Amino acid sequence: MTKKEFVAAFAEKGGLKLKESERLVNAFLETVEGALLSGQGVRFIGFGSWEVKKREAREVMNPQTKKKIKVKAKKVVKFKVGKTLADKVAKMK
Repeated sequence: MTKKEFVAAFAEKGGLKLKESERLVNAFLETVEGALLSGQGVRFIGFGSWEVKKREAREVMNPQTKKKIKVKAKKVVKFKVGKTLADKVAKMK
């Protein structure tokens, strides 16, 4: 589902106009982004949580050349699915 499709589905489900739906989706995304950039996590019990983790520097091997490559440390966003959502997905047919 693309963002455009999501905005349309959100509008339909919420009984909103497309412009209002897009404004609310953008506000949600900006709020999550702002929280992560300030070092906070975002948690929705049952759905999941986003948090920033530090990935340590490491050496990896290029599978084509077999040469070792150094990868610098960096921060990454991690999403962990909540139990309720995980259970629903597991029951999908």
